[in-house]
Amino acid sequence: MLWIFLLLSVLFMLFHLYCTRSRRKNEPPLDKGHIPWLGHALEFGKDAAKFLARMKEKHGDIFTVCVAGHYVTVLLDPSSFDGVLGDTVSFDFSRIRGQLVKRIFSLQLPNSDPALERAWMETHFQGVSLRKLSSSMSSHLYNLLVTNRNSCSSSMWTEDELFGFCYSLLFRAGYLTLFEKEDNAAAVYREFRKFDELLTKLARSTLKREEGKIARASQEQLWELLSPRCLNEDSDSWQQSYRRFLREQGMDADVQNKALLLQLWTTQCNAGPAAFWILGFLLTHPEAMEAVKLEIRGLSTLQNTSLQRPALNQLEAQHTPVFDSVLKETLRLTAAVMINREVMQEKVLRMADGREYLLRRGDRVCLFPFLSPQMDPEIHQEPQMFKYDRFLTPSRTLKDDFYKDGRRLKYYIMPWGAGRNSCVGREFAAAAIRQFVFLLLTHLDLELCHPDAKLPPVNPKRYGFGMLQPDGDLQVRYRLKTTRSADP
Repeated sequence: MLWIFLLLSVLFMLFHLYCTRSRRKNEPPLDKGHIPWLGHALEFGKDAAKFLARMKEKHGDIFTVCVAGHYVTVLLDPSSFDGVLGDTVSFDFSRIRGQLVKRIFSLQLPNSDPALERAWMETHFQGVSLRKLSSSMSSHLYNLLVTNRNSCSSSMWTEDELFGFCYSLLFRAGYLTLFEKEDNAAAVYREFRKFDELLTKLARSTLKREEGKIARASQEQLWELLSPRCLNEDSDSWQQSYRRFLREQGMDADVQNKALLLQLWTTQCNAGPAAFWILGFLLTHPEAMEAVKLEIRGLSTLQNTSLQRPALNQLEAQHTPVFDSVLKETLRLTAAVMINREVMQEKVLRMADGREYLLRRGDRVCLFPFLSPQMDPEIHQEPQMFKYDRFLTPSRTLKDDFYKDGRRLKYYIMPWGAGRNSCVGREFAAAAIRQFVFLLLTHLDLELCHPDAKLPPVNPKRYGFGMLQPDGDLQVRYRLKTTRSADP
């Protein structure tokens, strides 16, 4: 009977806390929902973008909602983002990150120093190290797609689903670049996809019993595949350097394997989906495809190389404003990060228009750039439409002046996050995507199996986890080009 009493006591306490929370003077509008403790958790988990758009319509660009026992203040005015991003004393990410890492990756890093780890990452994804990684990535992409004749041939068409095609190639090339282990790349990819498909449920602790067994089995298999027994100990690869860094921080072998899975997901989860959306938009918008192909024809590094390895690692030095605009437009439509912070002390947040709101200690703050600025019609006209030249000026240079309420915006898209927790590997990821798309368009004949096919909708459960993934796929067919011309 004691456990029944304790359970009722806890439920009573939660119900009491829920019912007694009310909006104080100068706090943002409060919307607790109708279910004690859960609040809006079910609607939020089902389709966060749709839910937050409804809340914005109801309350404006700042409001507080109850989600599974947490009170979250959502800020949707990009002109006011720096009030959160620039204050690392009042707003902290470390505890939220630690909870997610433990829940998803079964990993605890109690002695780790996030600043030290970020500094280590920056040395490996910038400067000379970045150029070496990009060069290695281009070699692996070329070998997987062109040299390996199992991928495709010039004599016949190969039909495939575009998402799986992009994800597989970019993942394996990225894995070979960072982990330098060829014979288990296919196995790692298979287990990774199983794990990734359940990741949002892991993060929200909503796995069903059988799904939990699958997720745990995939985790354990990936830990084994990433262990020293299965990787090359003699190489000077990125993963070996990272493992040495973890050892210096006092992490044992078990923690190292789990941390490598975290880094595998962090480095490989977004490039494949991003490439899928870019190629999907190009294939379903012929005028955009033609504009990109015309730009490619003018690149000296790709001339006369359709049957030879092109200098893909030199693309960063090339002037490609059309493709850069396509990339930005694709990320605007499909990158859906959520920037979450814990309020460490009572804080008065001053908005760009002068309004001031009191935020309570222990609450959370969430920025959702996908909704604003990226899909805000005041900033981007017809935001639901793909416009390949949205980020081009009339003189064919990149456009970066966007406005809201008469103010020029610092943040008009935010696919990589912002502030001290922005993506360290964004340049490596963008270079890999560019290399992949250019390689396909110069070396393959690629077309839709059904000329009138449309892009599938997004999977609404992926909001907040980086690049969105499709709810469905796009059937394509491809073959190697038979001419030596570089014309895509």
